[in-house]
Amino acid sequence: MPNIKSAKKRVLVSATKQARNKSANSALKTAIKKANTAIETDAEDKEALVKAAMKKIDQAAAKGLLHKNNAARKKSALATKLAK
Repeated sequence: MPNIKSAKKRVLVSATKQARNKSANSALKTAIKKANTAIETDAEDKEALVKAAMKKIDQAAAKGLLHKNNAARKKSALATKLAK
């Protein structure tokens, strides 16, 4: 454990940010998995689930959780699967 006051604060702040990022990443992965499952099973609401997943991908890219090219690749893959 750090002794300096600012270092102690950094530990607390980084733990908070880590928890927030982990939650956002988990929600992103869940949304993508739901969209992929809906596409594979040809569910009725697959377009809505893909749209929601794309929104989550955009939000993750805006927050810096994903690189913009990685986000574009994930969105493109979803759109391609949906079109087939």
